[in-house]
Amino acid sequence: MTVTLSVLAFLVATSAAVRSTWSPCGLSMLSTITPIAERAKGHRYAATCTWFVVGATLGGLALGGVIAVLAAATRAVGPTPTMAGTSGLVAALVVLVSDTGLTGARLPVHHRQVNERWLDAYRPWVYGVGFGFQIGAGVATYITTAAVYVTVALGGLTASPVVGLALGGAFGLVRGLAVTLTRRVTTPAGLLAFHQRFSALRPWADRAVVASVTASAVALGVAVGPVPALVAGLSVASASVAAGIGLRITGAGRSGGSGSDACAGSVQPVGEPDRSVAVG
Repeated sequence: MTVTLSVLAFLVATSAAVRSTWSPCGLSMLSTITPIAERAKGHRYAATCTWFVVGATLGGLALGGVIAVLAAATRAVGPTPTMAGTSGLVAALVVLVSDTGLTGARLPVHHRQVNERWLDAYRPWVYGVGFGFQIGAGVATYITTAAVYVTVALGGLTASPVVGLALGGAFGLVRGLAVTLTRRVTTPAGLLAFHQRFSALRPWADRAVVASVTASAVALGVAVGPVPALVAGLSVASASVAAGIGLRITGAGRSGGSGSDACAGSVQPVGEPDRSVAVG
């Protein structure tokens, strides 16, 4: 079961890291750390990119450290393969319900961007490493997919601290390498065209995340057997329906009162900017 969980964890981590590039922070990095911007500031784009990737990898390793601690705790508890697989299955199903919006209920996320003032206040290696670390950590800035959570869960269930650390490092590295996508952009018009093409690819990134989590759920369902898989599926389905009903009731109650804010009970879209949150 450890091997199965490890393979699935890396699959989900990769898709989650790729999808996270379409977060406000990810898109911001693709607009601010470019050959055009770095040349205008008198900096070398390749050097800034390198620092960013280093920072993102370190941020991923920090996340991996947390996963490693969870893996060590799992090893100490010593769950059976069926228990570990069922736990991973439940985590995958919960994430599928959240990311697909089947019931309108979503796992909690936060909306935070890096401090753009660093670009003018610090040297390129400082903001390169600093921005990269926050983005590579996965949970320090915008969370666009709950697959980040299931990455942590599956990594912890492997009961292998080494796998957990490597998993976080891989996640951070993939997130960091995304900044190199603009390496061939040399004009403002080219940058605009790049972002238009890149924006069109977002639905495919969404599908890739759902596909990877679905594949993980199916694989774990096969591994643990039909009975645990059925129980896990029914439990998550029941909880999701209940949460969705409760969410709709709460939203209706709030919007039908004073009428001051018809959207007070709604769930904010994961990718929607929240300017009320302090940056930095």
